[in-house]
Amino acid sequence: MSDLAPHLLFMLAAAGFFAGFVDSIAGGGGLITVPAMLIAGIPPLQTLGTNKVQSVFGAASATIAYARNGHVHLRTQLPMALMAIFGGSLGAALATIVPGDVLRAIMPVLLVAIALYFALKPNLNDVDKHRRMMPFVFGLTLVPAIGFYDGVFGPGTGSFFMLSFVSLAGFGMLKATAHTKLLNFGSNIGALVVFVSFGAILWKIGLMMGVCQFLGAQLGSRLAMRTGARLIKPLLVVVCVAFTIKLLADPANPIRVWLEI
Repeated sequence: MSDLAPHLLFMLAAAGFFAGFVDSIAGGGGLITVPAMLIAGIPPLQTLGTNKVQSVFGAASATIAYARNGHVHLRTQLPMALMAIFGGSLGAALATIVPGDVLRAIMPVLLVAIALYFALKPNLNDVDKHRRMMPFVFGLTLVPAIGFYDGVFGPGTGSFFMLSFVSLAGFGMLKATAHTKLLNFGSNIGALVVFVSFGAILWKIGLMMGVCQFLGAQLGSRLAMRTGARLIKPLLVVVCVAFTIKLLADPANPIRVWLEI
């Protein structure tokens, strides 16, 4: 960390705080921290590993805040969190096998679909709706699958958890946000263990950004609990659209390559 100039350290600290704030409400913290670390000159593999360190802090901070206010019961949700850990670790371990170009091509389409769902679907609020999938099936299938994606690729994981909780588990927006943070914490832990085993962590930077993200997540989760769906819904749409633009702005994105843009 001493090799980085002071202004780069300040940028990383600010990115961590803002990422924690946004991620605790609507997900998408990686959209902020990963580019910031790459701009600071951190190699891609160390960026991904270090990002998991500080993401754990943010997810843990938001989970604690939501749990203290009764929006998620940690003991009853422990099996789902364990499945997220399993999925995250498996995804990180198999990251080199999964074709990254396919994921980068599919992501913009999926994020646009999620943004349209939350923007156009009426009656999205903090009241629980009819459940379309039993908790056992939900935890055994979707949770490890999304956790696996988090380990392989990462960005957008919170949006996928949110969509699943709202559309299939019947959760209201605030309850879905709270449970998303718990499962995101689990998948981050699973992936982090693998990255640690490969030595792909810059611990000083990760811990410094983690403290900042912890503080940002405390502020964001409190604001989300105060305003509920009125804040979560539009911010989730904005995050999905922003991430889609970022992905498509990359000249190496497979969609742009295929269309020869």
